[in-house]
Amino acid sequence: MDHGNRLRERIAEPHTTPLIGVYDMYSASVAAGHYDGLFVSGFGFAASYYGLPDIGFIAWPDMVAFVQRLRGAFPRHHLLVDIDDGYADPETACHVVESLERIGASGVILEDQKRPRRCGHADGKQILPLDEYLAKLDMVLQTRKDMVVVARTDATDPEDIIERAGHLATTDADVVLVDGVRDVEWIHRIREVVDGKPLLFNQIAGGKSPRLSLDELTRLGVDVAIYSTPCLFAAHEAMESALTELKRADGRLPSVEPGRGIGVAASTRLLERNIARRHHERADDMPPERVVTV
Repeated sequence: MDHGNRLRERIAEPHTTPLIGVYDMYSASVAAGHYDGLFVSGFGFAASYYGLPDIGFIAWPDMVAFVQRLRGAFPRHHLLVDIDDGYADPETACHVVESLERIGASGVILEDQKRPRRCGHADGKQILPLDEYLAKLDMVLQTRKDMVVVARTDATDPEDIIERAGHLATTDADVVLVDGVRDVEWIHRIREVVDGKPLLFNQIAGGKSPRLSLDELTRLGVDVAIYSTPCLFAAHEAMESALTELKRADGRLPSVEPGRGIGVAASTRLLERNIARRHHERADDMPPERVVTV
């Protein structure tokens, strides 16, 4: 299955393509019932797999293994993978890209940060010299076959943002991402400088960028929107609430009534869909995706 070209065709459609950030197989199972595009978030993976912030702890074999499990459970979903800086050096970046394409990733995001790296919406980011990043990006582009490659800059200086976005638009990268965009006016400016190249916008709750709807993003000329952490932060909030209530109830679990709440039956049915997908080559062989809440 040509996952890269399928994602490329989806991005070329008139409306902004949403990709939902997932951090483990369970969050992906829930998200897959609502959206056909998943974003393998570095922030979420660092948090869930290591219990650490997104500052460069991810080891590439762990990320590759996670994406392999995702592709097995979700054979037709788009999978865009955050590979940070390519895990430091260009040779490693190319090896990771080859590995991810072999197991069916749809695309990757490669940033221009240097180590120690930071979340794109955090302060204190440092970036590589432009020539050094462009050389790494070019090696990755020559390595991929059909995989979508998103060229990302974490520049924060206004002149540097414009310069780098313009350079990224002239490469063979499929999409350009300027992370941490602070307002709508900057989206207009970036859209203008990247000309006809597809543009990606990253939204993260509590981050530096404005909260915009898909319709608003479409009108701004944004082609792809990644939502890095809705599942992670919702899980955090729900677990805090559930455990606070469990403590308040002196350890008595809440009842699960038909049609309300999640219990063992609903959870099992959700996970059984991950087995069922493997036995169907076409998405229309499956009943419509939905989250069961009984």
